[in-house]
Amino acid sequence: MPAQAPIWWVWLAAWPVLAVFVLSNAATPLYVLWQHDIGFSRSTLTVIFASYIAGLLGSLLVSGTASDRWGRRPVLLPALVLAMAACVIFATAASVVALIVARLLTGVAVGAVVSAGMAAVSDVAGEHRKPLAALLASCAMVFGAGLGPFLAGALSETLPAPTSTIFLIELALLATAFLVTLRMPIRRPAPRAVTTVTAAPAGNARGTKGAGGGAPAGHSWIRVPRVPRGSGARLALGIAVFAPGITATSFVLSLGPSLLSGLLGTTSRAVAGGMAFAMFIAATGVQFAVRRLRRHTMLLAGAVSTAASMVALVTAVRASSVPFLIASAVLAGAGQGLGQLGGLSLLNSAVPTRRLAEANAALSIGGYVPAAVLPVAAGYLSDIQGLTTGATLFGTALLVLAVIGGLVVAAHSQARAR
Repeated sequence: MPAQAPIWWVWLAAWPVLAVFVLSNAATPLYVLWQHDIGFSRSTLTVIFASYIAGLLGSLLVSGTASDRWGRRPVLLPALVLAMAACVIFATAASVVALIVARLLTGVAVGAVVSAGMAAVSDVAGEHRKPLAALLASCAMVFGAGLGPFLAGALSETLPAPTSTIFLIELALLATAFLVTLRMPIRRPAPRAVTTVTAAPAGNARGTKGAGGGAPAGHSWIRVPRVPRGSGARLALGIAVFAPGITATSFVLSLGPSLLSGLLGTTSRAVAGGMAFAMFIAATGVQFAVRRLRRHTMLLAGAVSTAASMVALVTAVRASSVPFLIASAVLAGAGQGLGQLGGLSLLNSAVPTRRLAEANAALSIGGYVPAAVLPVAAGYLSDIQGLTTGATLFGTALLVLAVIGGLVVAAHSQARAR
C-alpha cells in the first residue's frame, strides 16, 4: 500500500460500510406487511429486531480480533456474502423463522463491518487523516441505516413485490461493495511472533516472551473485545453517550411504526420509512456540523440530545402528538450520531491501528447490549400494559441513562481541566 492513498479512496473505502448498513434497517417499514401476511405481535416484532443485535454481538466477539490479526479483507468479504444471503431470505420470507434468520445474518454482517469495515477506512486514510476517517465511517453507518428504510418504504408503496424489491436492489449494492473491498488499498497486518513460555530465571518472575505488540498467541479468538491499557476511560466515555443514543434509535426502528399507527391511524410504509430516514439524516448532518468541536463537547451534546428525545417521546405518547414523535426521532438520531462520532474519535486518537478494529467492536458492544434489551422489554410491556405505558417507561428509563452519561462526561472534562 502506498504511504498515503488518494483522497477518493478514503471516501470509497466507506462504501462497504454504507452498503451493509442500508440492509441493517431496510426491513423496518415492511414489518406491517409481514405482520398482516404472517401474523405476529409487537413483542415478536421486537424479538425479530433483537435477533439482529444478537447476531451483531456474536460477530463482534470474533470479527474485531480476527480483523486485527488476519486483516480487514478476510473479514469483510465473508460478511458481504452473508449480507447477500440475508437479502435472498428477506425477499422470499414467509415465516417468523425466516425473518429471524435473515435478521441474524444481517447482524453478523453488520458486526463485521462495524469492526473491520470502519477500521479499513482508517487504514486507507492513514495516520494524518484519522479525523476524516472517523467522520466518514460514522456517517456511512448512520446514513446507510437511514437510507435503507427510506428506500424500502417508498419502493414498497410504488412498485410490485413490496417485500422483495428493496432487497434485490440491495443485492446489487452489496455486489459493488464486494468489488470495492477486493480492490481496496489495504494490506495484511505484519505477522506477529508466537508467544513462548520459558522457565523463569532466578530472581525474575516473568518468563513469557513475545514480540509485535499485539495480543499473545494464547489468547482466545472468541472474547469480549477490549482496548489497550490506558484507553479504557476513552471507551467508557464513548459508551456512556453512544449506548443511550443507539438504544433510542433502536426503539424508533422497532416500535416506531406501531406508534405511528396508533397516533396517526396509518400503516403507510413511506411515512414509517421517512421518519427513520429523518432520524438518520439528523445523525449524519450533525456529525458534519460538529466535526471541529472538542470530543467531550460532542459527547455532552449527544447526551443532551438523547435526553431531549426521551422527553419528546413521553410527551408524544401521552398527548398522541405526531410532531413530538417526529421530534423525538430526529433528536434520537442526533444523539446517536454525536455519541458515535465522539466515541470513535476518542478511540481513533489513541488506539494504534493494529488494535483499532477490536476497539471499535468494544464500543459497539457497549452500545448494542442496551439497544437489544430495552426495546425488547418495552415491546413485551406494550403487549401487556399497552403501547402508551410501555413507551413511557422506556422513555423514562433511557432519560435517566442519558443524564447519567452526560454527568460522567462533564465530570471527566472538569477533572482534565484541573
